Amino acid sequence: MSRPGDYALLVALAFAAFMTCLDNTIVNVALPRIQQDLQLDLPGLEWVAAAYPLTFAALLLTGGRSADVWGRRPTLLTGLGLFTAASLLCSLADSGTALISCRGLQGVGAALLIPASLAVLTRDLGPRARAAGVATWMGALAAALALGPVIGGLVSQHWGWSWIFAINVPFGVLAMATVAWAVPGGGDSGAQAAERAGGRPAGFWNGRFDPAGVALSSVAAGGCAYGLIEGPRHGFVSPGIMWAFAGSLCALGLFLVRQWTACTPMVDLSLFRDRVFSGGVAAQVLWGLGINGVFFFTALFLQRGLGFTPTEAGLTFSPVALFLILATPLTAVLVRRFGAHRTSAGGLLAVAAGLLLLARVGEGANLVDLLPGLIAIGAGSAVTVPLTAKTLDTASGTSSGIVSGVVSAAREFSGLLGIALVGAVVGRHQAEAVRRGLDPAAAFLEGYRAGLLVAAVLVTVGAVVAGLALRPGP
Repeated sequence: MSRPGDYALLVALAFAAFMTCLDNTIVNVALPRIQQDLQLDLPGLEWVAAAYPLTFAALLLTGGRSADVWGRRPTLLTGLGLFTAASLLCSLADSGTALISCRGLQGVGAALLIPASLAVLTRDLGPRARAAGVATWMGALAAALALGPVIGGLVSQHWGWSWIFAINVPFGVLAMATVAWAVPGGGDSGAQAAERAGGRPAGFWNGRFDPAGVALSSVAAGGCAYGLIEGPRHGFVSPGIMWAFAGSLCALGLFLVRQWTACTPMVDLSLFRDRVFSGGVAAQVLWGLGINGVFFFTALFLQRGLGFTPTEAGLTFSPVALFLILATPLTAVLVRRFGAHRTSAGGLLAVAAGLLLLARVGEGANLVDLLPGLIAIGAGSAVTVPLTAKTLDTASGTSSGIVSGVVSAAREFSGLLGIALVGAVVGRHQAEAVRRGLDPAAAFLEGYRAGLLVAAVLVTVGAVVAGLALRPGP
């Protein structure tokens, strides 16, 4: 580490990343208790789970731009404050409406927090600390993904569901105090740097922030997220879902036109001319399409097909986080030996191999049968850290926030889209198997295997993209 405060800052950012990702998974196991206590119907229960990722995904680009306009530290502190306060309100909610509203507010805080934390990693850590920071940040995300169901099951079973939100409060306060101490400057933003150089005063509505771009990107992201979340329940060809996707596409088209024509665009589309940036984002989307869909349906397979309890199913994912942490220190050695492009591509190929190993698992399997695939997925994901690091390194001093926002939005939407895409494959093959006379458990297993194969293909394509995008230039 190059500065004494780097250690504390890494811990604070890791806590922040862990909390926001944890909220995507910790609630699922507690939903039956929430439904019983708040007397929710099924649509209301689904919105308890969906309100957070919906607002989170819809506002990520806005959060990234805020980090560039307001400054990284103010945006990060605001996001942490909103997320922590909303978590406290969630724990005190006594109705479904109140809980859904507070979950949405959590998503707003997370949308500010995540791009700003990545921008801090990119701009405020020393060169030696930066790679460790990205690895620590991604390790925290993986740990939250794997441990969320376990923590949710244990806490809701022994303490009550409100505590799955209340535990965020002390960590959030600690993270805010550490960020206020460790992040240098009073809010070193690109806008403020321009002001110091003699430009117009930095501000939110003075032309440096694009309100039309904010509205259009939020409508585009929100409509797409709504369609992906509600599509499985209503049908992707139902009128409401089709209108949501159509509105999202129209808003996206208008957003792109706005970015080309605006004097101060929210997203500088010239970023995508950079081979490393555009290829890195594409490779991470392909990784997310495979991994997130598989994690979702593996949790169902463990409980429906193998009879695991929710807590046992959550514990089954712990080898992924464990081997991601164990393999992370090897990444720097591999990059020095083989280069970032070969290292990242090799990691993605290892993930694809892990998915294929899981596809061989049949009825009556146990943890020993699942372990090789889970280890390959965890270790392979650790080796893809240079992919994120190189993508973030393309940011300049005035674009670190929006680059982080694009990377975060790509990851979040690849998760939503991955669940929908793999779910469509699983559902189609499951329905065909039922028509052939298989029982529901065997039919689900057949669909699950087909989904794993599709996910493995997507991740393999991501490996090719990473190898080409990150190769050294002339």
